Amino acid sequence: MSFATDSANAPFRGKIGRTHLESEPHWHERTGLPDGSPNVIYVVLDDVGYSDFGCFGSEIETPTIDALAAGGLRYTNFHTTPLCSPTRASLLTGRNHHSVGMRLLSNLDTGFPNGRGYVTPAAATVAEMLRDQGVNTMCVGKWHLAPTEHTTASGPYDQWPLGRGFERYYGFLDAETDCFYPELTYDNHAVDPPGKPEDGYHLTEDLVDKAIEFVRDQTSVTPERPFFMNLAFAAAHAPHQAPEEYLARFRGAYDRGWDAVRAERYERQLRMGIIPPGTELPPRNPDVQPWDELDHDEQRLFARMQEAYAAMLAHTDTELGRLIEFLREVGRLDNTLIFVLSDNGASQEGGQRGSLNPTAFQNRIEQSFERNLSQIDLIGGPKSHSNYPWGWAQAGNTPFRRYKQNTHEGGVHAPLVVHWPAGIVDGGGIRPQFHHVIDVTPTVLSVLGVEAPSVHRGTHQLPLHGTNLSYTFADADQPTRHTTQYFEMFGHRGIWHDGWKAVSFHQRGTDYSDDVWELFDIADDWSESRDLAAERPEVLRDLIEQFWVEAGKYEVVPIDDRGFADRARIPRPGSPRTRLTYKYYPGMAHLPAAAAPPTMNRSHRIKAFVNRQSSDEQGVLVALGGHAAGYVMYVKDDRLCFEYNYVGERYLLESAIPPGSSCLEFQFEKTGDRRGIGSILVDGKTVDQREFPQVIPWFHGWEGLDVGRDALAPVSENYDGEFPYSGDFEYVLFEVAPTEEEWLFEAVD
Repeated sequence: MSFATDSANAPFRGKIGRTHLESEPHWHERTGLPDGSPNVIYVVLDDVGYSDFGCFGSEIETPTIDALAAGGLRYTNFHTTPLCSPTRASLLTGRNHHSVGMRLLSNLDTGFPNGRGYVTPAAATVAEMLRDQGVNTMCVGKWHLAPTEHTTASGPYDQWPLGRGFERYYGFLDAETDCFYPELTYDNHAVDPPGKPEDGYHLTEDLVDKAIEFVRDQTSVTPERPFFMNLAFAAAHAPHQAPEEYLARFRGAYDRGWDAVRAERYERQLRMGIIPPGTELPPRNPDVQPWDELDHDEQRLFARMQEAYAAMLAHTDTELGRLIEFLREVGRLDNTLIFVLSDNGASQEGGQRGSLNPTAFQNRIEQSFERNLSQIDLIGGPKSHSNYPWGWAQAGNTPFRRYKQNTHEGGVHAPLVVHWPAGIVDGGGIRPQFHHVIDVTPTVLSVLGVEAPSVHRGTHQLPLHGTNLSYTFADADQPTRHTTQYFEMFGHRGIWHDGWKAVSFHQRGTDYSDDVWELFDIADDWSESRDLAAERPEVLRDLIEQFWVEAGKYEVVPIDDRGFADRARIPRPGSPRTRLTYKYYPGMAHLPAAAAPPTMNRSHRIKAFVNRQSSDEQGVLVALGGHAAGYVMYVKDDRLCFEYNYVGERYLLESAIPPGSSCLEFQFEKTGDRRGIGSILVDGKTVDQREFPQVIPWFHGWEGLDVGRDALAPVSENYDGEFPYSGDFEYVLFEVAPTEEEWLFEAVD
């Protein structure tokens, strides 16, 4: 018996006397899962397309995942939401994402119940439910389910992994991170990466080390108890980064281009039975250029971007293999139920021509092709944050149309591998039943014999929305039991019902009533290639009506097409970004970018108060960002420097500074939209000044702020490592304008 924790409210049924001689002891009966209950692991990959695993048709070698598929099952009709946070919320709760408050990303609160940016307490996570049954719960890797302004050292912590049922956590809390310089959290506190790129450090290896450590600890102490682990890799979300040996492995592998690779994957999928016979390969997505029409330099650059993606995925597969081998060595693999999935389709966020700078992409700053080409040899390494072009994302989603964020199959049709030797005997089997990410947790609860509570920690619970898919474990021919599923994201809508699918693509900012709905007989047209809307208008009409019924049932309304850029400008109520002054002390924990002072495109001042006793005292006073973008104020060689990194273009201000106590200051005075005058001052006197012809409008990037050092990827190339300030340093004071449009210096004096 694996024991659950005693209830704090369980009555004592013994007898209490003055001494133990007159007393009778009593021990509460402990309940829990039966002996032999399986362990469970969710392996979640990020932005990996339907065809990107070797066992789903890819040329990328993924032997670990392929071996799990050979010993388990491949689900070829599995679906997710179109975006990361919503899928993770649905996976961990077994409910639809709008219903639990995660219509978009955890970075945002739309002001409506369906878009709070955190999972409502009315939807207990699988970790919370299993922990109550005595299961050890562990989370490793990407979380992205806590409001980002809450991920500072002051919390609140209620939506962090340890606040939502996990007993141990190691990973990163936001949407993405640099795999060579990651922002890491251990349990409820920020930690530095245990190594640097020059030491051979890479996040994926670190995550697997921790996953093994957690299981080793649990197996050593309580091997009779099952464990649950949510292992969420950064791969293959941008930035695409991998060790050099993996990058070298793929040199030249994609010179033939995305059209050829897509066609090869399609033919391979047909031979493997991953797609039904007769499935058509649709035309290219809109604005995907034919590979043969690109010039030589474009082909070189775009091929190198795909090499980095493939290297990252292959490296992740290798590291996952270390965990699988460890489970085998300690005798826990056979009775571990493993789900391997992607959180959505391959990403369109690299744009038509790819990107080497996610901050530029999010700010809609056009990147020079010539500049990107000049950095081709950095792609995949610690000084590059690449994401591939649409053509490669389309190939990743073979044979489907469109991408992540969309409700067409390319955005929501994902690979799923299920492995459990003790419970699945049809090794290598294919399961074609329609299923959705909300079905995974109900399956786990059913297998473990756990009933979802109607009340959890005093909160009445939403019913589970998913369908237990374990009926497919032994029977490939069972009809699907998940008969209806809606999809919605950014105004794109879709509904699947009994083999039919209606779907619309929404142009942001246009009237929803102008959207064109398409109709597909998915049972006969797997790839959404033949629109039957004109031929079967009655079916389309019924499906659209059913979409609105489902939308009302699962709190999809109000539909909202505003994107990340539109919403992120508006801080949540209570966010630290609503203040006008910020006082930070050296030694404070790394501050997430979402909680840093909102200096973007508005007038502001940054003052550092130091007491320099000698000219040898130097280092970083304050830094935000890294290679992609940001700013840093530092002292070096007896000079004050302020460097502004505008998506790779750098503006430097500097001046000699005296010894003793000083107020060292950077001041930005806005003179127009996205431009202004930058100055550095010593004790109130301007000592250097220059025009900033362009500044980042609203998003500095994912890497946050440090005081007294530059902890992660260095903002400047003028120093090595974190370059900690070596002298006496009191604090840094930020003063920001009330809005982007106004600034009165006396307002904060």
